[in-house]
Amino acid sequence: MKGNRFRELLRRYEGNPILTTADWPYPANSVFNAGATLLRSGETLLLVRVEDRRGISHLTVARSRDGITNWRIDPQPTLRPDPEHYPEEVWGIEDPRITWIEELGCYAITYTSFSTSGPLVSLALTSDFRHFERRGVIMPPEDKDAALFPRRFDGRWALIHRPISTYPTLRANIWISFSPDLKHWGDHTVLLEARQGAWWDATKIGLSPPPIETPEGWLIIYHGVRMTPAGCLYRLGLALLDLEDPRRVIRRSDEWIFGPDAPYERVGDVADVVFPCGAILDPRTGELRLYYGAADTSIALAIGHISEILDWLLKGG
Repeated sequence: MKGNRFRELLRRYEGNPILTTADWPYPANSVFNAGATLLRSGETLLLVRVEDRRGISHLTVARSRDGITNWRIDPQPTLRPDPEHYPEEVWGIEDPRITWIEELGCYAITYTSFSTSGPLVSLALTSDFRHFERRGVIMPPEDKDAALFPRRFDGRWALIHRPISTYPTLRANIWISFSPDLKHWGDHTVLLEARQGAWWDATKIGLSPPPIETPEGWLIIYHGVRMTPAGCLYRLGLALLDLEDPRRVIRRSDEWIFGPDAPYERVGDVADVVFPCGAILDPRTGELRLYYGAADTSIALAIGHISEILDWLLKGG
């Protein structure tokens, strides 16, 4: 950004994009939309959506000591579609979000399975990103952009997700649902509605990374899609949920905070897209690293500070 005309909450890493197909150990069409987590070893792990040259996606792990450079990528796909046992994965698995569940002692991965009836939400658990326990479908089609909260509320797990309605017109709102056992889900409630008209987040919105716990509330970074004559335009906004009752929205930004601007975000398989599935908050420094898919082609990094983001949101953003 030029000058100091406005506050830049997320700053692009100058070495973007940080991962492309040129880094990949096997042939791929594109790498993007990676889930992210900080391992107990201190390493950053990305679970990357990889689209092969057929057009079918799978997930592959990349690791880095600093979360920015020198990525070590699994030589083969880490988690492949398994349509023989899970027919909903017939056209691939996509867009993972990772949540560490202390109570279970493992990572929960929510991802989109691309079935013949449309995209839906699936769940897998892992402790080492080598072995995975698939739990199968937890939300029917058409649904995606899902992530779990890391702890229960009044004894129940909570899931944010994004079903789509076509009545009376296309609408895609963010919902929250609850479960006693990660299998049976109910108390489905609209959490955030897509606005209408000329807004940047009109028609379609969806969760980006999993909810981030802060002293002020659960920080939600979400994407909004504006339909333009040139196509869809994906940008990011913020919301804040109550710590003890995540159905209660404390704040929601009117303005978007991050949108496609750099050439690698504006040109690619799908132009004008910034789409994060993972973020890592350093509790010592407050630094927030946001990993996002750029134009459905590569992975890029934006860096901010949690105190600046919350201050902007709470003071009128």
